[in-house]
Amino acid sequence: MSHSKYQSPLTSRYASEEMAHNFSEDKRYITWRKLWLNLAIAEKQLGLTDITDQAIEEMKANLDNIDYGVAAAEEKKRRHDVMAHVHTFGLVAPAAAPIIHLGATSCYVTDNGDLIIIRDGYDIVLKKLARVIDILSKFAAEYRDMPTLGFTHFQPAQLVTVGKRATLWIQELLWDLRNFERARNDLKFRGVKGTTGTQASFMALFNGDHDKIEKLDELVTELSGFSEPYPVCGQTYSRKIDIDVLQPLSGFGATVHKIATDIRLLANLKEIEEPFEKDQIGSSAMAYKRNPMRCERACSLSRHLMTLANNALQTSAVQWFERTLDDSANRRISLPEAFLTTDILLTLLQNIFEGMVVYPKVIESRINQELPFMATENIIMAMVKKGGDRQVCHEEIRVLSHQAARVVKMEGGQNDLIERVKNTEYFKPIWGELDSLLDPSTFIGRAPQQVDSFLEKHVKPALAPYSGDLKAYAKAELSV
Repeated sequence: MSHSKYQSPLTSRYASEEMAHNFSEDKRYITWRKLWLNLAIAEKQLGLTDITDQAIEEMKANLDNIDYGVAAAEEKKRRHDVMAHVHTFGLVAPAAAPIIHLGATSCYVTDNGDLIIIRDGYDIVLKKLARVIDILSKFAAEYRDMPTLGFTHFQPAQLVTVGKRATLWIQELLWDLRNFERARNDLKFRGVKGTTGTQASFMALFNGDHDKIEKLDELVTELSGFSEPYPVCGQTYSRKIDIDVLQPLSGFGATVHKIATDIRLLANLKEIEEPFEKDQIGSSAMAYKRNPMRCERACSLSRHLMTLANNALQTSAVQWFERTLDDSANRRISLPEAFLTTDILLTLLQNIFEGMVVYPKVIESRINQELPFMATENIIMAMVKKGGDRQVCHEEIRVLSHQAARVVKMEGGQNDLIERVKNTEYFKPIWGELDSLLDPSTFIGRAPQQVDSFLEKHVKPALAPYSGDLKAYAKAELSV
């Protein structure tokens, strides 16, 4: 790595080796060579006698033998990256030099290559997302019945459980998993379509034999690992496909931002924290601080990821007729960055969920501050059962509630509503029931059962296809 020029932090600082390689020059140009090999194999199989066995063997033997110096010099001279690599490949596979790229246009390798790289990128993030869901599901199961204060408008609301709240995060991640799978499985191949999608060059090669040309498209598609090609295209595959590719990734960014923000708010309340390593420094000045830097990084990167879908929308909208070239430079940035950022966010989430810390005593203390107010209806009902007048009881508890609220808000004291009830003779008939009326577990509804049902009926089936991958993953470590 050169320290004298800019390096993208996505690769130099954060991304996994696996995803960084997927968008590397090696992956791109080896993929191009495989596509040229597949084209030659299919053309030979369909009767082009100029393609020899020696040519095929030389291509196979030199798929990764790339002289980048030669390629760069040729591209500088020709101003054409595909022809530069045709030339470079031909130097190490001389028997194949006359037939490399035979009948093809540049988009045969660039677009088909992009589709392969996109497919492989989705395969990487699908496995990682399944792992993240699996880890968070174990957390939800562990804390399925731990009461915690719910929040609406970030104001205290009825109790939920720590595990039930986690299922809200998991549900959105499951939708992202579904969207990733759809995008991956909907991908087709550009195939062998010629310069403007008419296959005219192959009409010349195969003497107007339409059946052979259709068979060529099918063979190359199959050799390249796809079940079918797009039925029609211009010079490129439609850039609308890039919308389908990037929208699920940007949508995942929104999910991550919501989850990371929730954890940051809980960290402020000291209820839940992301992992904090033994020697980690939270602040250069305030030594006591435990800043949620992982979740902050996740929010930061998520905002970048969310913007990238708009790139695809804008590019698709301005492609004229069979194609323009104002998509190329843009896609070289937006497509890799979307997958790299998604990959980084998945590593971050895994690291956070594997080390997430819950503080039950803080959670309990906050419940105790708010629960007396929430229990007022229970107190009224209990008094009515003892023969009390509902309206009289309501007024009694209203007055005491406002007195207790004043202590909390104006004096910074603890919520003493229950002590006031215990010291008010009117409520003597239910003094013995107050503890049971204030049991937090009676305020969480069906939250534990909802967690159990959700994990069994929705998470388990969604993760079943990834069972082998889930066993193979190691603990996530952050490079920086």
